[in-house]
Amino acid sequence: MVDVSPFLERRLARRFATYDTDGDGFIERRDFDTAVERLRVAFGQEAGSAALARLSALTTGLWEHLVRVADADADGRISAGEYRDAFAAGLLVTPGSFDAMYVPFLDALMDIVDQDGDGRLTREEQVRWTGALMGLPEGDAREVFGRLDRDGDGLIGRDELLEAIRAYYFDDDPRGPGAWLLGPLDGGPDRH
Repeated sequence: MVDVSPFLERRLARRFATYDTDGDGFIERRDFDTAVERLRVAFGQEAGSAALARLSALTTGLWEHLVRVADADADGRISAGEYRDAFAAGLLVTPGSFDAMYVPFLDALMDIVDQDGDGRLTREEQVRWTGALMGLPEGDAREVFGRLDRDGDGLIGRDELLEAIRAYYFDDDPRGPGAWLLGPLDGGPDRH
């Protein structure tokens, strides 16, 4: 079991909202399909590209995992409560399972969004992918980039992004590297 602090509760609610692309209060398979299609358009990927097929397969696998472990009432969709409860039960991701789940996804994502293939994202690449895949507003995405670009070189490395994602789920420090990964959180002062 994972202790769900009020701060983690807010982060899980924010993550749930980024999955729920149509805003209907549930995560459904079509939310994943919509997000991948928006990313395809934002980065000019051909519908049949190998990079897009890889990312699509991983998002389908993520959906299948989510529905298997979190859809408590077996209605083919996941409510915010079901998502939170599955996370608290250690069924979604744990520190031990994090790399196995997120490294392949991040690698597939980088194959699409890292346009020069240097393993680092520019501010514009970060804004485009977070807007397309997760519906992050441009202003929030720009702020996230500034917070993740700790050395101020105008780039975020793949490893920096992976560290921030890990911290988002497992670090309860509101000033830590992952605290603002998906923009400001409802219910608290996050603009520090």
